[in-house]
Amino acid sequence: MKWEKLSKDQQEEVERQLAVIRRGVVEIVPEDELKQKIANSIATGKPLKVKLGLDPSAPDIHVGHTVVLHKLRQFQELGHEVQLLIGDFTGRIGDPTGKSETRKQLTEEDVKRNAETYQKQIYKILDPEKTKLYYNSEWLAPLNFADVVNLAAKVTVARMLERDDFTKRYTNGLPISIHEFFYPLMQGYDSVALESDVELGGTDQKFNLLMGRTLQKEYGKEAQVTITTPLIEGLDGVNKMSKSLGNYIGIDEEPNQIYGKSMSIPDELMYKYYELATDLDNDQLAELKSGLEDGTVHPRDAKMQLAATFVRMYHGEEAAKAAENHFITVFQQRALPDDIEEVVIDPAELENGQIKIVKLLTVLGLQSTSSEARRSVQQGAVRINEEKLSDINTGVAPKDGDVIQVGKRKFAKIKLG
Repeated sequence: MKWEKLSKDQQEEVERQLAVIRRGVVEIVPEDELKQKIANSIATGKPLKVKLGLDPSAPDIHVGHTVVLHKLRQFQELGHEVQLLIGDFTGRIGDPTGKSETRKQLTEEDVKRNAETYQKQIYKILDPEKTKLYYNSEWLAPLNFADVVNLAAKVTVARMLERDDFTKRYTNGLPISIHEFFYPLMQGYDSVALESDVELGGTDQKFNLLMGRTLQKEYGKEAQVTITTPLIEGLDGVNKMSKSLGNYIGIDEEPNQIYGKSMSIPDELMYKYYELATDLDNDQLAELKSGLEDGTVHPRDAKMQLAATFVRMYHGEEAAKAAENHFITVFQQRALPDDIEEVVIDPAELENGQIKIVKLLTVLGLQSTSSEARRSVQQGAVRINEEKLSDINTGVAPKDGDVIQVGKRKFAKIKLG
C-alpha cells in the first residue's frame, strides 16, 4: 500500500520502526524501499522476512559479532521474522572477503560442528520463537551443472572484480580461484530461494548483500533492501574486535571475565558499545548520552553499568550483580577474591624445589603459551602474593596457598601435589 493511503497512526508506526532500524547502521540501500516495505507490512499484517547469512567458520561469538544480531532482535521486536541462514554449503568454500589469498575449505564435519555452536550462542540474543533457521545446502546442493551455469551467466567477471579484495589480488598477481566467484553468487541465490525482504551484514559484506538484490531481480522477484552495520573497535580502541588480536569480549566467557574486560573499554568508545551492542532502547540511550554530556553521569559509573549489562544479557541478572561485587572487591578495594581456584602442581615440575616463573604460569593454566607468559612478566602484569615480578628468569619456590595473579582478572592458588 502506498504511504499516502495509510492512516495517521499507521504512518507514525512506519516512522517509529524506521527510527529503531536506523539506529547505529551505516547504510540502508535504498531507504525509500524499506519505508515502503514497512508500510506494506503494517497495512497487510504480514511481517518482513529479514535475513542474516552466517558462514560457520569461526563459531565463538564476541561482542563485535553481536552488532548485527542486536539489529535482528530489533526487527523481531518490531514484529518481523528473522531468517537465520547457516551457510553449511557456502561454508565449505569460505567467503574470501578481506582475504589476500584463497581460504582453506571446511569439511562437512567442521561446518556441522560450528553451526551447532553458533545456534547455542545466537539464541542468547535472538528470540528462537521468532527465528526461522535454514541451511543453504537445502537448495544449493540439488542444483545441477546447467543450473550453476545459468546462475553464473547472470553476473559478469567485471562485476566480480569490483570487489576490493578481488581487485587487489588481481592487480598484485595473486591467485583467485574460480570457485571463489561463486560465493557471492550463492549468497545472492540464498535471497532468491528465501524471498528475503531485507538482508543484514557488516560493511565488509556490502558486495555480497547487493548481489542478492541483483539476482532477485534477475529471477523476477522483488529486490531486497540491504542494511550494513558498522564494525566495532576492540578493547585496544584501534583495531576491529578480533579474537586473534586479543581485544575482544566473548559472550561465552565467564561473568567476571566479561565484566573486567568491559571496564577496559576506552571512554570514547563506551557510548558506541551501548548503541551497537546492548539491548537498551532509544529512550534509555538518549538519557545516557545526555547524562554523559552534562556531567550528571560519571563515565566510570556508565562503564560499570555497561559491564553489568553485558553480563546480564549473557548470564543473567544474578550473575551481573555477583560480577559487579567481585570487581568492586578485587579492583576498587584492591582485595584478593575469596573464590580463587586451587591448582595442584606436580612436584616433578620443580627442579631443586623451584620453577621458572614463565613455566609456572603455563603449568597453572594462567597463560596458554610461554611467549604469552614472558610478555605478561615483562609488562609487569604478574604478581605472587601481591608482589610484582618483572624478570622472566625469576625462579619461584612455590608453597601451598601462594596466590599467583596475571593482570586484573586471572588468579590461581597453588597446591603442591
